[in-house]
Amino acid sequence: MATPLDTKTSLDSLHRLRDEIVHRNPAQPEFHQAVHEVLETLAPVLAARPEYAEPGLLERLAEPERQIIFRVPWQDDKGRVHVNRGYRVEFNSALGPYKGGLRFHPSVNLGIIKFLGFEQIFKNALTGQGIGGGKGGSDFDPRGRSDAEIMRFCQSFMTELQRHIGEHTDVPAGDIGVGTREIGYLFGQYRRITNRWEGILTGKGQGWGGSLVRPEATGYGNVLFAAAMLRERGEDLEGQTAVVSGSGNVAIYTIEKLAALGANAVTCSDSTGYVVDEKGIDLELLKQIKEVERGRVSDYAERRGASARFMPGGRVWEVPADVALPSATQNELNEDDAATLVRNGVKAVSEGANMPTTPEAVHLLQKAGVAFGPGKAANAGGVAVSALEMAQNASRTAWQAERVESELARIMNDIHTTCHETATRYGAPGDYVAGANIAGFERVADAMLAQGVI
Repeated sequence: MATPLDTKTSLDSLHRLRDEIVHRNPAQPEFHQAVHEVLETLAPVLAARPEYAEPGLLERLAEPERQIIFRVPWQDDKGRVHVNRGYRVEFNSALGPYKGGLRFHPSVNLGIIKFLGFEQIFKNALTGQGIGGGKGGSDFDPRGRSDAEIMRFCQSFMTELQRHIGEHTDVPAGDIGVGTREIGYLFGQYRRITNRWEGILTGKGQGWGGSLVRPEATGYGNVLFAAAMLRERGEDLEGQTAVVSGSGNVAIYTIEKLAALGANAVTCSDSTGYVVDEKGIDLELLKQIKEVERGRVSDYAERRGASARFMPGGRVWEVPADVALPSATQNELNEDDAATLVRNGVKAVSEGANMPTTPEAVHLLQKAGVAFGPGKAANAGGVAVSALEMAQNASRTAWQAERVESELARIMNDIHTTCHETATRYGAPGDYVAGANIAGFERVADAMLAQGVI
């Protein structure tokens, strides 16, 4: 039987492990940040359950099972050959096949994919759906490229990726820069090479294997989690003012769900700045500009009229609000932003993006008593519905939207309850960061212990 550890001994061992991980993975700050954020919450867990510390479990958890890097050559419309780099990090499959999106963006590198994959382990565990954690992508920039160029890139990318994925092995999805169009090109190339129709990608078009509510799921789920945090405090979203960052898929459907629950989202943003709309964001106009025309939020301000102002290069967190939902990218909300939100009376912050809040900002928000929903819990709605898409594909069925939405709501409420109860059990009531990290960790760790040292 494992010998009980005191919390200080557990903390010391976790600090040593963190230093070792940084040494073994140089120049990967996002990955270091993600690992540290989990490890710093686990000391009481190791003290209570020392068996987790014995068989190198934490060391194995922080080391991907497989890291794949490959060349992606493709031709543009003028016949010029470009070479990008593709990645797939298959991080942990103790609970099921690897599951996580593909990101196409110039900022993509191995460290970012590892950070995203590590987060995905715990996020997927929290859904309770039997899926492991992985992530992938490329430093390819789809912005400004023609459909034909994007098709050729996706076909080249899948020519290599198809060797490493499968419905029982690894099931990628979309992420930044990878929507239904890209998933379609990737899926078509997989079929062409393998001569198999199987659910090896999620986020497919609804007419050929995709699930209803999948495009909306991450944004919807984030709002449902925010609503659950407010309910825990005796409030709801009705009549609350919300600030939302981003203007992509997650932000758009965050704004949509906020409106459905009676809140008023007054901002959206992109890399050029942000819009504040005193009347509330006009969702149909935003969808037209971003999803159809692929325009900028400045176009929204020009066409919306007097109620909307475009703030070039500004910070969306300057706008006073009751609820903040960062839905763009990692580390977009820093300590100064958090201080501004607190001064303006924010009640809850719920992460729609992956790790959009810096550690310093998280600590400041928690110290101020703000309800804080970490991404691995709050934005799990997307992967939850991806797993529902896998179930539909496996049974060759298509569920009605009402069933999918009902399942999504159930899963998000279960995640909230699990995080809240776990935090309370370990002496940190109201700390959703600790609750999410510990609950996800325990589910994965128990499976790893049961399966031996592999």
